Amino acid sequence: MALDAWNEIAVLQHAPWLGRLLAASILREGGVTAGSHLAAINLGLKPIPVDRRRHRDRETRLLAISRALMVAAETGLKEHERLVLARQMMLRKLEGRRTSSRLPELVDLVMARPLVSAGMVAKTLDVTPQGARRIVQELGLREMTGRGRFGAWGIL
Repeated sequence: MALDAWNEIAVLQHAPWLGRLLAASILREGGVTAGSHLAAINLGLKPIPVDRRRHRDRETRLLAISRALMVAAETGLKEHERLVLARQMMLRKLEGRRTSSRLPELVDLVMARPLVSAGMVAKTLDVTPQGARRIVQELGLREMTGRGRFGAWGIL
């Protein structure tokens, strides 16, 4: 309702994205979403046709917004499944390793952060930057920046 009201009133014509953030924040404050999570309303609105989102009939607009929330939730679940599968694949590489291996800590770090750099890995795991690059290579993470010297890795 808040998002529809924001769009109808056109509070800030050049910043409609603020209304989506406001609506997501209201959902979080109401206990509909998790504590620090904002619903990805923008992601859900992408596949919804503009004519349904801006329809004259309020019911059609509200149905479009509710469908967008469902699409965002489905996309979030797919992303979660993808990350769980990636974690399982990385944990398979840990079998047969020494107990003093830093790879389990690297797996936790990679799952907590979208991108990790050699400096971040070195600082967090208390290894040298060269050692960080080596264990990142052992884990088989994908290089995201395309740079050799100041590279960053993540899960795609």
